[in-house]
Amino acid sequence: MRLFQHKEAYRALGFPEFRAYVIGNTFFTIALLIQEVLIAYEIYKITHNPLALGLIGLAEAVPFISLVLFGGHFADNHNKKRIMQFTLSIIILASCILLYSSSQLRYGDAQMHIYVIYFVIFLIGLSKGFFNPAASSLNPFLVPKEVFANAATWNSSFWQFGSIIGPGVAGFLYAYAGIEGSLFIVILLLLVVMICILQIKSRPVPIKNVIHESIWQSLAEGISYVFKTKIILYAISLDLFSVLFGGVIAILPIFAEDILHVGAEGLGILRAAPSIGAVITMVTLIYFPPLNKAWRNLLLAIAGFGVATLVFALSTNFWLSVAALFFTGAFDSISVVIRQTVLRFYTPDEMRGRVSSVNGVFVSTSNEMGAFESGVAAKFFGTIPSVILGGCVTLVLVSIVAIKSGDLFNLKIEDELKLRE
Repeated sequence: MRLFQHKEAYRALGFPEFRAYVIGNTFFTIALLIQEVLIAYEIYKITHNPLALGLIGLAEAVPFISLVLFGGHFADNHNKKRIMQFTLSIIILASCILLYSSSQLRYGDAQMHIYVIYFVIFLIGLSKGFFNPAASSLNPFLVPKEVFANAATWNSSFWQFGSIIGPGVAGFLYAYAGIEGSLFIVILLLLVVMICILQIKSRPVPIKNVIHESIWQSLAEGISYVFKTKIILYAISLDLFSVLFGGVIAILPIFAEDILHVGAEGLGILRAAPSIGAVITMVTLIYFPPLNKAWRNLLLAIAGFGVATLVFALSTNFWLSVAALFFTGAFDSISVVIRQTVLRFYTPDEMRGRVSSVNGVFVSTSNEMGAFESGVAAKFFGTIPSVILGGCVTLVLVSIVAIKSGDLFNLKIEDELKLRE
């Protein structure tokens, strides 16, 4: 695998709109993850119920999955930048509602505050059903096709950097600034995201999309394209099931409070550990892209994710647990770069919104529904057994897909990208 020259490694960052996009995406990630950690810890302190943590994922996943396919159709046929601005405004409003409710908690009913939290999460899920497809489908228009792999790596690196900062500081913000001060910072960060979006020019709707067809025909076309394109279907399906069953993020408050006994500060470290592993790996992937024998690398990465999950489940030492989570992030980052490059490379411009929305359904199902699954499994099977089961399921699924996808093992996306330059 050849070493990228300095200029090539930073090529995507030479495009100003792409820089604004990834900076905005970073602040968006930081803001929502700070809020996510605060919400999870607040709810668990009030309820001490794993199922209440699982319901956080469900409250966001249901509206998101219900709307994201329509969001993809909408993004393909309307101004993507304006969609992002409008839906981000709703997310900011939802965060303001959460801040107000938190400020009234000392005077009001804790149970009512929990209802407000779930309502805010539901509202954010609705908004992301349109925001995410618009943002994902706008991203490829900001760089030439030959820069897709480099752009995917940088985009994932910035996202993972935000994933480190957000959870990493959330616990300390909660401990030293309180819930209200922390939520105020979240709102300020979201306003920075709005400023970044303003730096991106609006893109015209592709000519092919001007032909009027019913929304159901449009959605069916996007879904059909994903299911008939084997590499896209397998790539996003692997991510769905590995995170759905093997993810542990949603129940980290239980490990922090009841198993490792490290409190809010320890929760912040645990929550940030996967992203630290991911960022370090992403920096390496900028110079050594995993696109030569991409499918083999993807399967090995997800298998590594499953093994690291098992180590985390069995660990009773805080720093071993941190290390295991570090490696889940490292392995996941490899699969993210390969998956994002596959989506960019094999999707026609006029279908990017719909394909992104189908991918969004899979991602949301794995993340938010995975959070619900984690809470339910922890409630009924116990926290540690549920994580062991998830790691084992991930390894079994990788083995099944490896057997069924033998023809993809010689895929060299990097060589195809060179031919298109």
